[in-house]
Amino acid sequence: MLPFLTEHYGNPSSIHGAGRATRAAIDDSRDRLAHLIGARPHEIIFTSGGTESDNLAILGLARAHASRGRHLITAATEHHAVLHAFGHLERHENFHVTWLPVDSDGRIDPAQLRDAITPDTSLVSIMTANNETGVTQPMAAISAICRDRSILLHTDAVQSFGKEPLDTTLFAALSLAAHKFHGPVGAGLLWLRSGVTIQSIQHGGSHENERRPGTENVAAIAGMAAAAGLALASMDTEPSRQAALRERLWQGVRAAFPAAVRNGRAETQLANTLNISFPGLDGEALLINLDLEGICASSGSACMVGSIVPSHVLTAMGRTPEIAQATVRFSLGKWTTSDEIERTIAVLPAIMARLRQTDDSPIPA
Repeated sequence: MLPFLTEHYGNPSSIHGAGRATRAAIDDSRDRLAHLIGARPHEIIFTSGGTESDNLAILGLARAHASRGRHLITAATEHHAVLHAFGHLERHENFHVTWLPVDSDGRIDPAQLRDAITPDTSLVSIMTANNETGVTQPMAAISAICRDRSILLHTDAVQSFGKEPLDTTLFAALSLAAHKFHGPVGAGLLWLRSGVTIQSIQHGGSHENERRPGTENVAAIAGMAAAAGLALASMDTEPSRQAALRERLWQGVRAAFPAAVRNGRAETQLANTLNISFPGLDGEALLINLDLEGICASSGSACMVGSIVPSHVLTAMGRTPEIAQATVRFSLGKWTTSDEIERTIAVLPAIMARLRQTDDSPIPA
């Protein structure tokens, strides 16, 4: 990224030499990303991140294909970038949305998707893996159902890219965000299958083949392409390493707090995610105590900081609001070490004891 932050300053839409240098960087990044995900370069639309990619896919595809039908399908546990986009279409643009439920493990039933489809259905959007729990969905089965009915399928693959194989042949469109695979914040892309029409949701110039106006963030795009290559290069070994660390952390949590509840099953979760409820504890107090020990964790989606509303993902999985608000998400990364996991486990008993002393409510031992 550094050359485009310090040396190459040209607007990539300009024809002078400085502009041509940054345009070449964008074109090279597009080619590299297309190769990495098994796509064609012109199928990639650069965006500012996962939220914009999701919004462009859902709003743009629904509007472009409204003549075919105004019935849309998604799942109750999607990221808010998806849920709110569908909600807007339902409230303001005369679309009808079916919100599929999930089971206690956070997965949808493909049979329910099949039953929800009507002759008026034009778009389905199901995320590949959940951002709060790491729970993966049966995308091959979902894709087969949509393909059989010639229905467009979009997936929010933001959480899963670089952590499990990605098969673009299953989808009409998919969203990615660079920061989820150690790339820069504020960069993303929408992959749109060649031949699928979409309506732009912004107005301005003719950038990105008239699908997403605005001067491109050259440095972030170059960083995203580099990070994607590094993420996929280590995918044969990194998920298994992280899964082993995650399971060790879960063992340590259960030893310190036997009543802990794991949200999602290990065999259907991304290797880097551990979502745990601590019945009887104050989730915010637990996060603060972890932070004081230098341990960064989250109460759910990092996009909902400051929200006092229980996680919609956990309530959709059947957890009570009280349990949902007593939940912590631990996320592992490429540089997470065994020593860090052991240190986290070592400080948990003292944190639990401290929280028991400061809470008047009964807490399971």
